[in-house]
Amino acid sequence: MNTNIQIEPLRNWKIFRNKPLIIAGPCSAESEDQLMITARELAATGKVDVFRAGIWKPRTRPNSFEGVGSEGLKWLKQVKLETGLPTATEVATEKHVYEALKFGVDVLWIGARTTVNPFAMQEIADALQGVDVMVFVKNPINPELELWIGAVERLCKAGITRIGAIHRGFSSYEKTAFRNQPKWQIAIDLRQRFPGLSILCDPSHMGGDRAFLQDISQEAMDLDYDGLMIESHFDPDHALSDKKQQVTPDQLSILLDQLILRTVDSPDSQFMSTMDELRSQIDIYDDLLLDILERRMQVAQTIGQFKKAHNITILQSNRWQEIVNKAVRKGGTKGLSVEFISTILKAIHQESIAHQLKVMNENTMMEIGLPIEK
Repeated sequence: MNTNIQIEPLRNWKIFRNKPLIIAGPCSAESEDQLMITARELAATGKVDVFRAGIWKPRTRPNSFEGVGSEGLKWLKQVKLETGLPTATEVATEKHVYEALKFGVDVLWIGARTTVNPFAMQEIADALQGVDVMVFVKNPINPELELWIGAVERLCKAGITRIGAIHRGFSSYEKTAFRNQPKWQIAIDLRQRFPGLSILCDPSHMGGDRAFLQDISQEAMDLDYDGLMIESHFDPDHALSDKKQQVTPDQLSILLDQLILRTVDSPDSQFMSTMDELRSQIDIYDDLLLDILERRMQVAQTIGQFKKAHNITILQSNRWQEIVNKAVRKGGTKGLSVEFISTILKAIHQESIAHQLKVMNENTMMEIGLPIEK
């Protein structure tokens, strides 16, 4: 927990009306007409708090549409004047910050490609020194919590207190149904490190396809996220970037109407009593799990002693694969996912190896005077 960091709660931000906070607009500002039509339609729904549009678009490869540049900031200013909606855009450089602030952009967000770069983050933080502005930080491209935390800390050190995070998922080499894997636990860990930090979900980039937007948005609400950033275009099929993941303002309105919003607590005393009882059962099972893991590691140490005595390597790949395959099959019959079983077993395996390594190298560590953990 970062107790020395000052972050203002979202409910105090001037853009906040109700939870969930909704930021919506096209992936890219393409033309003044495109921006104004989309903004008018979104404002007419009465469900959008902030209008977003990408002015500078960092693309993976050249010859893709990379945004209209500073010219689009004039259009954003006009959107604000006509609809009354606060505006938001992505910044990736010091120049972007100065240009966006010059045209009165209310909310800045820092993209995944920038969050991953501490030098770029520091440049942006320096440019924001002493500026009263709202900033959201998207997670880095890769699942690295410390980079995300570092980006938030750099902004805090620059004196920015209205800071939030945007969870847009993480890229992976393996192809999955989603464009970016959610890895929800990383965002949960971020909130535990910064209890006052507001977190939005970006289901557009997470799913990469409008077909996934409803389910991802609902999962974010079930996890008590503070809002959503969703890409919306009046004619998404002809958008110049990310057309598959954008929805029309009317489609967005329907999606938001269908969201089930839940509360953190309940005034129902019977419900709370039942929850306390169930949580007590969870505590008992957690204690049992720890006891079983302790016994397993004791067996692993004994195995390490036998391997050492017979000069056998610690890692036995064939044996390990047999364990994984058996556990995955058995876990499937018990309603446990392959990913969960694999993750748990990998952690247990790594701990077993660590115990066996201590046994294998015990004499060596004593010879060179290193402490041996008991």
